[in-house]
Amino acid sequence: MAKNVKISRGVDINLVGKAEEKLVAIDSTTVALKPTDFHGVIPKLEVKEGDEVKAGTPLFHDKVNENTKFVSPVSGEVAEVVRGAKRRILEVRLLADKETKFENFDVSGVNSADKAGIIEILQRGGQWPLIKKRPFDVMADANEDPKAIFISAFDSSPLAPNYNFILKDRATDLQTGIDALAKLTKGAVNIVTRGDKGVFSGLNNCTIHSIAGPHPAGNVGVQIHHIEPLNKGEIVWTINVQDLAAIGSFLNTGKIQNSRVLAMTGAEVKAPQYYSVVLGSSVESLSKGNINDNARFISGNVLTGDKIEAAGYLGYYHHQVTAIREDHEAEFFGWVAPGFDKFSLSKTFFSWAMPNKKYNLGTGIHGEERAFVMTGQYEKVFPFDIYPVQLLKSIIINDIEQMENLGIYEVAPEDFALCEFGCTSKINSQEIVRNGLDLIIKELS
Repeated sequence: MAKNVKISRGVDINLVGKAEEKLVAIDSTTVALKPTDFHGVIPKLEVKEGDEVKAGTPLFHDKVNENTKFVSPVSGEVAEVVRGAKRRILEVRLLADKETKFENFDVSGVNSADKAGIIEILQRGGQWPLIKKRPFDVMADANEDPKAIFISAFDSSPLAPNYNFILKDRATDLQTGIDALAKLTKGAVNIVTRGDKGVFSGLNNCTIHSIAGPHPAGNVGVQIHHIEPLNKGEIVWTINVQDLAAIGSFLNTGKIQNSRVLAMTGAEVKAPQYYSVVLGSSVESLSKGNINDNARFISGNVLTGDKIEAAGYLGYYHHQVTAIREDHEAEFFGWVAPGFDKFSLSKTFFSWAMPNKKYNLGTGIHGEERAFVMTGQYEKVFPFDIYPVQLLKSIIINDIEQMENLGIYEVAPEDFALCEFGCTSKINSQEIVRNGLDLIIKELS
């Protein structure tokens, strides 16, 4: 049964640099697949430098589950395998052909396939890594039975892409993806919108819910918590809605959909707009001549994204690139100034009287880590029936029983992004939550 949910705790951060709904296709001569994007996966290479590959050729697989393939998004040559400490694989870089050649996968039996058959097709075609699971916010385990599948049809984070615009012509692919996912769970495939169903209104074989309120209303963890809460031992699978369309395209054509539409956003972008790019494209292909000097590049949004270098590559799960001002110097007078151009979760600055103002915020954190005190700030932006500060402190002391009692199975690092943003103590809340989830995974293995 569809639910209409409204949350009040949270905050929308209005930033300068929202993408204009204009789409441009960009080619990148080099792309990279980064094993570091797949938390918990131990990669085992299936190619070596100099090998020729097609779009869809496996580059590496998960050492724990060899059936899960991670495939090349382009055809071309394996240019370099970048390694870090202890020979950890950081990137597999590819030199792309001008004209992409695709591997052809047999998907003729997808309509009659059962759960095992769908999983086998998705794993063989390199589509399985698109599906993640809660708890733990890691790649889904094909051997588990999820009680439901959740898909957030919108993103509420700062300068987020508009999926109704991106997917306006993709209803067929979305429906194919939903029909396939419906075979993977005994529960429902849940799509959560922000009221305006748009392209999702005509979809079948799923339950369409709505949720209203400020960010983090678009976080799938918030939606699960309010619609079908997780209990210990239960599993829910999740997938980004654009990745759902990519799975549908793969099942319709037998070829991987190697491109994504992403939003190039931020105050340091001269012309913020949408780009169609190949997975793992270089940032240089997007930023050349379009970025102001002294910008920080973020693959993702400003709250949860990854800092990347100007010559870096896009993250596998990201559908947004943000460029904001890199702050190097301390501010003159700091918080003593009136702060008409500063955003605050409290009424520290006079900007609270201008609720529709858009801000040009930089990277400065205006302080350093200090004693972790109770302020009530976390609770104002954390729309879970969970005590956030107490949960974080239980993680810090590695008290697993207390973590479980306080609801760690319901959260992911992204759910604490606003807490981290407004934290007086400058605590790295997202990192702490990730460490806590990893500790429990280790204890359960």
